[in-house]
Amino acid sequence: MFFTPPTILTWTRIVAIPIIMGVYFLRMPLATQNQISAVLFVVFAITDWLDGYLARKLDMTSSFGAFLDPVADKFLVCASMLILVHLKRADVFAAFIIIGREIAISALREWMAQIGAARSVAVHMLGKFKTVAQMAAIALLLYDHPIGDYTHTRLLGFWLLWIAVILTVWSMVYYLRKALPEIRERANRKH
Repeated sequence: MFFTPPTILTWTRIVAIPIIMGVYFLRMPLATQNQISAVLFVVFAITDWLDGYLARKLDMTSSFGAFLDPVADKFLVCASMLILVHLKRADVFAAFIIIGREIAISALREWMAQIGAARSVAVHMLGKFKTVAQMAAIALLLYDHPIGDYTHTRLLGFWLLWIAVILTVWSMVYYLRKALPEIRERANRKH
């Protein structure tokens, strides 16, 4: 259960964090560091899809895997956002919104699970679009390289990151609205 092929892939996203960070401490040109960190990030981000696929295909789904998967995603995204802020490639405000949303929705899901209403805040397609936008933006911003003569991955990553921020807020509002009836009902019971 803790070390099935799907959960091993999930664990790799957590292990990836110090590896991606460590690339920037190696003595090599910044462009090489960027390429290595971007490739590593993409490889580890793909495990988000692959672990779920394998868990279903091999019939190895578990409550531990269901817990660990979003935790690994959030760790990878939040750590990468902090790296990008440190490298001055991402706005602190964007990072704050993304990281704050991840904390708030994780807490909301935990509370909803405790009161038996986890279905109210089950993963929605909007959250999946948000994750794809975040992952693509982070990869582009880590790569930080010109594309042809007219554009740069930093510019594309910048705009995609702000699209991800909009999706982040939108998905948070969606989940909060789904949970609101249960929150109101709990509040009314106490009075």
